[in-house]
Amino acid sequence: MSVYPGNKQARALAYSPKWGHIAVGSNFGKVSIRDFKDFDTKIQTLKNAEEWCEMIKYSPCEKYLATGSHDNQVYVYEIVDGKYNLYKNFNKHSSYVQAFDWSLDSTYIRSADGAYDKLYFNITTKQQDSAGLNNTKDMEWASHSVKLGWDVQGVHPAGEDGTHVNHLTVSNDKSVVASGDDFGLVNIFRFPCNDNSSESRSYAAHSEHVIRVEFTEDGKRMFTIGGQDKALIQWKKK
Repeated sequence: MSVYPGNKQARALAYSPKWGHIAVGSNFGKVSIRDFKDFDTKIQTLKNAEEWCEMIKYSPCEKYLATGSHDNQVYVYEIVDGKYNLYKNFNKHSSYVQAFDWSLDSTYIRSADGAYDKLYFNITTKQQDSAGLNNTKDMEWASHSVKLGWDVQGVHPAGEDGTHVNHLTVSNDKSVVASGDDFGLVNIFRFPCNDNSSESRSYAAHSEHVIRVEFTEDGKRMFTIGGQDKALIQWKKK
């Protein structure tokens, strides 16, 4: 999918049912907000990120939009009457932002970067929470794309540094976690997966590395996106 010609293709997408918007991140960091029912209608362009955004997500309350950029920052926008205003840019990461998750109550973001640091940000106070791991221990998360944590550490085989795992996600019923890796495999584990010797089922369909894995809301289907093979594959649970 692309909203621009040439080397300005879309790198990340997010959809807001409340606003009827789709947010599209380009190769150069700009985020284009479009009308979901009329994609040619541009609502706003967000130009704060200096490099491309690997992940874009609306908060569960849909009051905010967050982007994780390769300029090492997490940008949070507040949405008022359909207009986006920069609320806070968190600049505590030492490497590019690889993934992040919103808490279910929209008060926290947890994010992971290319240096394998996992940070927590309090949206209400607009501050990094250095004690976030403890302060959010009983918190529910709207997604599970951060690949660092006791509940997903088993997706990384013993002796591996974890770089070959590109993305992971957990089904809504929290029964399984799926990962996509550099070997073109889609791997399914039981969740939580806190043992490096955990058994998995691995499926090969992509010819190159797998960059995204997502379950449907009911967990009966899964979609995966390949890197160089540019393939979108749909999987059905039997």
